[in-house]
Amino acid sequence: MKEEDKVFVPLVGEDGNIFSIMGRASRALKHAGFIDEAAEMIQRVRDSQSYEAALGIVLEYVNESEDDGQKNEGW
Repeated sequence: MKEEDKVFVPLVGEDGNIFSIMGRASRALKHAGFIDEAAEMIQRVRDSQSYEAALGIVLEYVNESEDDGQKNEGW
């Protein structure tokens, strides 16, 4: 995704479980209208071989935010 299209997702201080992170990122993407990208991200994360690789994939689709998600209210 283009950097300017990425949505912000709070990851700092959140559950570090990759499936939890993937779920938050997927919801944020869908809320922003990036439904196909959310599905693609989920498949790539599921196919990844490590936590680090999976997290890197998520960060290709979203920007990490230190706020409480107010920029993406509703997800």
